Amino acid sequence: MEPFVATAEDAGKRLDVWLHERLPRWSRARLQALIDEGRVESPGRALTRHTRVRPGLACRVTVPPPEEPRLAPEPIPLDVLYEDGDIIVVNKAAGIVVHPAAGHASGTLVNALLYHCRDLAGIGGERRPGIVHRLDKDTSGVMVAAKNEAALHALVGEFKAGRVGKLYLALVAGVPEPAASTIETPIGRARHDRKKMSVNPPRGRRAVSHYRVLRAFPDAALLEVRIETGRTHQIRVHLAHLRHPVLGDRQYGSRRLERDAGLAAPRQMLHAARLTIRHPRDGAPRTFEAPLPDDMQTLLDRLSGLPS
Repeated sequence: MEPFVATAEDAGKRLDVWLHERLPRWSRARLQALIDEGRVESPGRALTRHTRVRPGLACRVTVPPPEEPRLAPEPIPLDVLYEDGDIIVVNKAAGIVVHPAAGHASGTLVNALLYHCRDLAGIGGERRPGIVHRLDKDTSGVMVAAKNEAALHALVGEFKAGRVGKLYLALVAGVPEPAASTIETPIGRARHDRKKMSVNPPRGRRAVSHYRVLRAFPDAALLEVRIETGRTHQIRVHLAHLRHPVLGDRQYGSRRLERDAGLAAPRQMLHAARLTIRHPRDGAPRTFEAPLPDDMQTLLDRLSGLPS
């Protein structure tokens, strides 16, 4: 990489801040790590992330090739909706965990992406995909992942700024009234069960969901849900708060309601149907859609009185 030379306008800036201005595709944390590793050099001068820039300071940044991933690539089938050198968009199947965690060391979406994407440029010095949002294990639908640091940085900014359009389809118990409304409550960890989220937490964060009934049945409804925020379990918690839980939701739903109405579902009937982002390369809006999965379509047909 060609050396950067500071100007009078750069005087007094911290080295990591100045480099981030010159290399916005790299995160501040990544540039700080490169400085700490001695990969940012200036002739005759020792540099730290706190070094104050002076006019004429020349720095050369050496970025090492990405290390091999610590996780094992696995040949797990992927339904790829779109892919280029910056991003990959998939239709995640229900039952797949997005990222390895306790109890899920393998068989995850990340393991599958490591096997599928042979052109990962490296994130944080490691050849891995950049996960910018998640879907619950038993939620299906559209997900985007970054394939390089610049794309990750851009997508994270879009999600934080609320400029990403997220639309879900949900089959719920009962028919909400009114047929369209907004749910706005704080969501946080439940007081007595840290594995669950609640609308009445000790400490919560703002959460906003907009729903609309698309089809109403005697004991259930198909909803379109748009979310402004992305809190953990947000849609499931909000709909349970309305007393219209997602069918098949074992954490927030009611098995008795489902059993009495004959609406047993194999998993939570929630699907991320549409995702709209600005592409990190050119800023152009892109919309990706995933069709309703077979299990949700089967239940919807049954509710409609159609033969399965």
